[in-house]
Amino acid sequence: MVSVSHETPDETRTRLRGVLGLAEMVVLPGTWSFFESPRDRPPVLDEDLLAVVRDETSWSVLRPADEDGEDGRERFGVFSFHFPDGVDNSGFVGWLASALKEELGTGVFVVCGSNGDRGGVYDYWGCPRELLDDAVSAVHRLAIA
Repeated sequence: MVSVSHETPDETRTRLRGVLGLAEMVVLPGTWSFFESPRDRPPVLDEDLLAVVRDETSWSVLRPADEDGEDGRERFGVFSFHFPDGVDNSGFVGWLASALKEELGTGVFVVCGSNGDRGGVYDYWGCPRELLDDAVSAVHRLAIA
């Protein structure tokens, strides 16, 4: 649920640190990459696909990648958040992405979905594979338990 509220920046940071402390965080095993295909050839859905998105000319899927990186694709580590039902997580993506950029010096990508049986919106976060452990440590430091 998207919420509209009027908070000071400090109130927002405090609320979102609390949201982070309540969220279920899972670090996905392995290494992940984006694979593209033309718009007229949609990807075949299988259990390995984590996300599928398209633009005007192509499909892009996020799926497990070879660990060696010899195909030239960017390699990502991925972690996810499921939020408890009824928690106001509005602004979470922008807040955490900014905090990770400040601490790690890199951007992230975020893919969101929804599962009504598990509280609603969930996020998958990707960062350069070599920074995954640092990103996870930063997330734990930011959380208010």
